[in-house]
Amino acid sequence: MASGQQQFPPQNKQYSQPGKENLMDPRPQFATQDYTPSNKLQGKVALVTGGDSGIGRAVCNYFALEGATVAFTYVKGQEDIDAEETLEILRKAKTPDAKDPMATAADLGFEENCKRVVDEVVKAYGKIDVLVNNPAEQYEGSIEEISEQRLERVFRINIFSHFYMSKYALRHMKEGSSIINTTSVNAYKGHPKLLDYTATKGAIVAFTRALALQVLDKGIRVNGVAPGPIWTPLIASTFTEEEITQFGLDVSMKRAGQPFEVAPCYVFLACNNCSSYISGQVLHPNGCTIVNG
Repeated sequence: MASGQQQFPPQNKQYSQPGKENLMDPRPQFATQDYTPSNKLQGKVALVTGGDSGIGRAVCNYFALEGATVAFTYVKGQEDIDAEETLEILRKAKTPDAKDPMATAADLGFEENCKRVVDEVVKAYGKIDVLVNNPAEQYEGSIEEISEQRLERVFRINIFSHFYMSKYALRHMKEGSSIINTTSVNAYKGHPKLLDYTATKGAIVAFTRALALQVLDKGIRVNGVAPGPIWTPLIASTFTEEEITQFGLDVSMKRAGQPFEVAPCYVFLACNNCSSYISGQVLHPNGCTIVNG
């Protein structure tokens, strides 16, 4: 997609998180006809947390197109419609030798739930080759407005889940496996209204670098992706009408990105033939926002 101003209309207010993609207009774009798969992940089993919508849905779709068997998580009672839509997308995208996709409901802020998800995926498919840690919540407000309960919740979903999922998935990963963590451009440039969210995204960058060093001898790579402003349910369930109409216009490309523009980063990092010499690094699909660090 070219640079240029693109404004989104006000959205029907979503009063809870995670947001719902099926309520958004326009819908986030999870695919493009210009993408040509080439069996980069043939025979692999991928587990994508928060894979029912937004960037997660696009990643699941591209992984399936590349030959992977895909499992993803969602939040029961909140994301059921999105999860069913994603399952149908994956059934259509899967290659003949891949197994049927699987959706597992779980609140990943708690260790026992993360262990259960990993156990279910391994029981179904026998292994995990690629883990994508992707769930997130965010809320606007000043530091005075952040309660202990909210702070703990944001950290549980945004970073505790990365620890727990990686802890249990690594037990089933072999040489050549890959962990990919979703951080954010806000980890590098900050955000005045998303203080707790931004803090968790900075923690994910540090976690990615440290875990990459810890598992290097096992031949397992750990990397991250730091998206800029991407049109996802997280945006529709967080920002005001005015903020949504201006969303993405402050970056150099003068527009927000779409999930399908981010997903190839995950394919690249998951594919050993593409990124075997890359670990402990972060890719930056952010509309030409220059970051350092």
